[in-house]
Amino acid sequence: MVKINQKEILDKLPYSKPFLFVDELLEINENGVKGCYTFDAHLDFYKGHFKNNPITPGVILTETMAQIGVVCLGIYLLKDETAKEQTQIFMSSTNVDFLKPVYPGEKITVISEKKYFRFNKLQCQVKMLNSKNEVVCNGLISGMFIHKSDEK
Repeated sequence: MVKINQKEILDKLPYSKPFLFVDELLEINENGVKGCYTFDAHLDFYKGHFKNNPITPGVILTETMAQIGVVCLGIYLLKDETAKEQTQIFMSSTNVDFLKPVYPGEKITVISEKKYFRFNKLQCQVKMLNSKNEVVCNGLISGMFIHKSDEK
């Protein structure tokens, strides 16, 4: 079995700034992951969402939950396969409830619990907490992991 550390997981993420929404993984194991991200107040989308009262768009909150809660966990679960070949990740479904706004400069924590992982499809119950430990959004997110050799 291949061992993989948190830095290696972050290095395998298929994103880069300004679309990387993972700063740190706090915990990860075969059942879930916990990580955090701080939304830089200078991110471009804050200029227009909303005028004079910027908040983080729901699609960005969903993406952050998916990157930490599904993609990082999937890379961890597939550590034996991803060590050998390139893996592509596709979000297959989301069902997210938004409860509170997230403001520019705010640090959030994402906690994900694996519901199932089979046939390279991972489904997780994911929640995002603000710095006051309040749930700002939560939901069910699924993703597919496809190896380059599977595409033929």
